[in-house]
Amino acid sequence: MTATRAEIFTALCELLQPFNSAGVALSLTTDISTDLNIDSVTVMDFVMEVEDHFNIEIALNVLSETRTLDDLVSVVEARVNRS
Repeated sequence: MTATRAEIFTALCELLQPFNSAGVALSLTTDISTDLNIDSVTVMDFVMEVEDHFNIEIALNVLSETRTLDDLVSVVEARVNRS
């Protein structure tokens, strides 16, 4: 399975909706925990949804460096498009 950055961003926004209780407008610069005011446990729940949706695994050390939706798009893109 390959996916474009736009397709990945759209899917991430859809997966993030249940966690976006404040209805924050999502963009590539959205800081997942700060802008959406979600705690680390909720972030982990979201990441599990992302992993299931894309059938990938995201290592914790990579996740710790992932702050914005743009960062997450890059992480997912690298794993989805890996041959």
